Amino acid sequence: MNNYLSLKNGTDVRGTAIAGVQDDPVTLTEEAVKDIGKAFCMWVKLATGIDGITVAIGHDSRLSCGDIEKWLTEAITSCGYNVIQTGLSSTPSMFMLLQDDFGAQASIMITASHLPYQKNGLKFFMKEGGLEGRDIEQILNIASMGVNIDCAEKGTVTKKSYLGKYASDLVEKVRRETGKQEPLKGKKIIVDAGNGAGGFYVDLVLKPLGANTEGSQFLEPNGSFPNHIPNPENEAAMLSVCNAVKTNGADFGIIFDTDVDRAGAVSKSGEEINRNRLIALISAILLEEKTGATIVTDSVTSDGLTAFIEAKGGVHHRFKRGYKNVINESKRLNAEGVYSPLAIETSGHAALKENYFLDDGAYLVTRLLIALAKKGDLESMIQNLPEPLEAEEIRLKFKPNVNFKELGAFVLSEFEAFVKNTPCLSLAPNNYEGVRVNFDKDHGDGWALLRMSLHEPIMPLNLESNSKGGNEKMKTMLYEFLKKYEFLDAEAMK
Repeated sequence: MNNYLSLKNGTDVRGTAIAGVQDDPVTLTEEAVKDIGKAFCMWVKLATGIDGITVAIGHDSRLSCGDIEKWLTEAITSCGYNVIQTGLSSTPSMFMLLQDDFGAQASIMITASHLPYQKNGLKFFMKEGGLEGRDIEQILNIASMGVNIDCAEKGTVTKKSYLGKYASDLVEKVRRETGKQEPLKGKKIIVDAGNGAGGFYVDLVLKPLGANTEGSQFLEPNGSFPNHIPNPENEAAMLSVCNAVKTNGADFGIIFDTDVDRAGAVSKSGEEINRNRLIALISAILLEEKTGATIVTDSVTSDGLTAFIEAKGGVHHRFKRGYKNVINESKRLNAEGVYSPLAIETSGHAALKENYFLDDGAYLVTRLLIALAKKGDLESMIQNLPEPLEAEEIRLKFKPNVNFKELGAFVLSEFEAFVKNTPCLSLAPNNYEGVRVNFDKDHGDGWALLRMSLHEPIMPLNLESNSKGGNEKMKTMLYEFLKKYEFLDAEAMK
């Protein structure tokens, strides 16, 4: 019996699909993919009571996608289920086709987001939304036990793209909201797709809206990612698109991750609109439309963002890291009668209530472009955002072969007690993840958040200070506390 639970990564399946990278053996094998494909069919039957549905399969630009698509198709059709191969797709489009008259009742996206070229993975969707972590665990348990579904005949295979329809819906939304056929005429807008799946946005969305897209880069799909990692959080990637905006005198820049469920932006001046700035911008747009809204973010957002949202008439609700966590929290608030139109992470995952709470980088950018078309400028909307003078993240690794989850919980418990007994420190209120600490003006003039990584044996430490040298003061104090734990490598703090 195989054990596939090690392939679970939050709400996705992730593994190594290409051999040749040292100390990274292939785990997403042909056998594994076929077992998981059959297990998904069984899970659908058990969860819905429906048998013999049609499953759409799409993929990003990764080198291993062709093989995985073939293996999945063989597995699913062997169970009597039909397959529609959608080819190069974005992750959000694979959910949206289930809301349309496309002919599929479930879908699978082959992607590993921004991970290195040798990685790949699977995302699963039903009409109600993306599968939760517990669903992925059930599928992998079924796959581990082995699946044999008796069927009279194999399912059919057809090829049909949905990306064009998905893009045309975005175009129509912009035209409807602005009242113009070419609302971006006279604007130069640059896209950096990082050789992922996002290159479609230039020809299928921006050009029909009248935008000049000269200077756009890395639009051709190439799974070896020869130019930079397709990741709005990657420093080299963001620097590349910022330089392209400045070099070409563009009015706006856009960068997508590999499967287009995340995005970042660049202002006319070449400054990145990312992390807190991106959250502030979309929050300002939504709060102009309806004041009093609650914006749900992950735990590492800045105090300046809180002040900005409150000044705009909104409420900032920090929650746990993980895009599913913030989405589900925003859904919970709405169910309780609290209007929450946005769930967004600093990573660029953004899900809007008006769009099925789907984390969709292209939809987020489209929302920004509507504001750009109406106002002519976006930078002025966040000019009053208080930003820290210093900000950084340190990733503290656990030593090998330790129970890092248990030890991490122990460190956090002791850290909380330490804070309560240290006069210059105070615990931040309404904190849902790790221990967030405020430092007084003489001891760092900022805050720090110590937490556990969602999936890795790491304790990330985020720091922000409003004073020059403030981070060093905070790190010095925190190092003195953390260095006593021999199972934790605190040397990175030096």
